[in-house]
Amino acid sequence: MITTYTNLSDFDYLLPEKLIAKEPTISRDTSRLLIYQPNINSNCIGIFKDLHFHNIIDFIKPHDLLVFNNSKVIKARLFGNKITGGKIEILVERILNKNIFTCHIRSNKTIPVGLLICLPHELKIKVIKKVDGLFAVETQSEVDLFEYFEENGCIPLPPYINRHSNKIDETRYQTVYAKDYGSVAAPTAGLHFTQQLLDQIENKGAKLAYVTLHVGSGTFKPVSVENINEHKMHSEVYHIPQETIDLIKQSKQNGGRIIAVGTTSLRTLETCAQNNFKVNYGETDIFITPGYKFKIVDKLITNFHLPKSTLLMLVSAFAGYDEIKTIYQHAITNEYRFFSYGDALLLTRKD
Repeated sequence: MITTYTNLSDFDYLLPEKLIAKEPTISRDTSRLLIYQPNINSNCIGIFKDLHFHNIIDFIKPHDLLVFNNSKVIKARLFGNKITGGKIEILVERILNKNIFTCHIRSNKTIPVGLLICLPHELKIKVIKKVDGLFAVETQSEVDLFEYFEENGCIPLPPYINRHSNKIDETRYQTVYAKDYGSVAAPTAGLHFTQQLLDQIENKGAKLAYVTLHVGSGTFKPVSVENINEHKMHSEVYHIPQETIDLIKQSKQNGGRIIAVGTTSLRTLETCAQNNFKVNYGETDIFITPGYKFKIVDKLITNFHLPKSTLLMLVSAFAGYDEIKTIYQHAITNEYRFFSYGDALLLTRKD
């Protein structure tokens, strides 16, 4: 009998505050790495290996394909004020065109449509619409928004880090292979990779491929309904190049494994696989929960995720619900560091 897990409380756990990583490690690949190897011959608990991230090379084989999300984090947090002087904080969600973007706006008063906001260097924006908790705003003068945010914004650290970003975050909350601006949160599994480690992986005979999924702030949005089937997943823009599709087919033909680096890469790959790779760009709101049948990904490199989060549901679907509970308890007992700047985990798909 297959047990289904549809209650939000099924995905809760207690995490000591001291295990939330507030700062990055001294170097990317010295973060810890938890390897869990399931016991395929019985229902007994699998084998744990407590290592460091640079040891990931020992678990990669020739013909494997590692798929990374190359989205680049926008300096999406800006501070301004109303014409009347009241302070405003903005978190950019998505740039729609050259002068319109959507965002969250924090103020001590209600934000009406039509409100004018002053941002640094005399850029004025006007609130033109509010939909599903987001504001659409329009700049009142011509400006390259990506360039403007890069010069005037701040790195949008997750709320649980609970501090302002600094110069170190501008480098470390960005992957070394980040290319296309669009995310407001880092694809954090990739933060552990150095260029040297990427070179070592290729020298071993494995291949590297890239997809783009622009991570939205919804990744931090808690699930608020007890029946998770009623949760409305946020939508994110993705693209998977033909070169990556070809490498996936080649790797499968050669007996290699598809290793997704991060849940965003996995969600992109599974979205495209659902469409038989006939549609390789668009928006995805794929919501993966226990019972989902994975079509393409064999292994997953990921960080540890928030309680009651859609990402915890995803890894529970991938590696097994009971396995994830056991893995997380091992990580807590052994004081792994959790969340965006935390340690990593290598998971094997449970078929």
